[in-house]
Amino acid sequence: MKQQPIGVFDSGYGGLTVLKEIVATLPQYDYLYLGDNARAPYGTRSFETVYQYTLECVQWLFNQGCSLVILACNTASAKALRTIQQNDLPKIDASKRVLGVIRPTAEVIGNYSKTNQIGILATSGAVQSQSYPIEIEKFYPTVQLYQQACPMWVPLIENNEYNNDGANYFINKDVNALLGQSAQIDTILLACTHYPLVTEIIKSGLPKNMNVISQGKIVADSLKDYLQRHTEMEEKCSKNGQIQFFTTDSTQDFDNHAFNFFGKMVKSKHLDLHTVNS
Repeated sequence: MKQQPIGVFDSGYGGLTVLKEIVATLPQYDYLYLGDNARAPYGTRSFETVYQYTLECVQWLFNQGCSLVILACNTASAKALRTIQQNDLPKIDASKRVLGVIRPTAEVIGNYSKTNQIGILATSGAVQSQSYPIEIEKFYPTVQLYQQACPMWVPLIENNEYNNDGANYFINKDVNALLGQSAQIDTILLACTHYPLVTEIIKSGLPKNMNVISQGKIVADSLKDYLQRHTEMEEKCSKNGQIQFFTTDSTQDFDNHAFNFFGKMVKSKHLDLHTVNS
């Protein structure tokens, strides 16, 4: 059996915050990260467009030999994962797997709240999809959820403009709009992989006892559990502790931004999906 890396996909840089936690939890495995920066952001795009873009990237990762692909992107998980799992995988290769970030989060998020009232900060696309309310209700039917779309956050973060007064204005505005929906919210889920970069700004305006939950560690722990339960998949994953990075846009831009998200310097390679898929 030929062993290959675990594929990790995101529309851009945000998935690196998830990969960072996955590598910290499971350092022995090899990983192949693909950021579709040329077509980011996905958050404002239609369901059909996000599905098509995500499928193309997943197919490329499969073609590199990855048997397991993690969609480290909330929008892709919300708008594309289910269709790929149900419709495409049986046709492509029924032995391969694609996992997302929403289900693992939904399985545990209720454990953090004492009031059973949870706020969700997310992209417009993730909010519109209603994926979090749908999934969380399966595990915590008594939890009340409040969502707030934060359309300015990703552009501010990706342009490295999140540590200034202008960014603080938009972040505090959206956080206050969320908290204005209920005085009983005691837990806030950061339902976008970019948002961990502004955690401290978010917390600065919150009560000390408010939980602010990022997804990276949750997804990493879920993947560890998945590999322990699915030994047939675990055996297909190579273990040399190596990571490769690919981007569909400028490698220089990707490498310059990546440090903020991944915490280490990276050296990416360029991928032209049009050439690959033509």
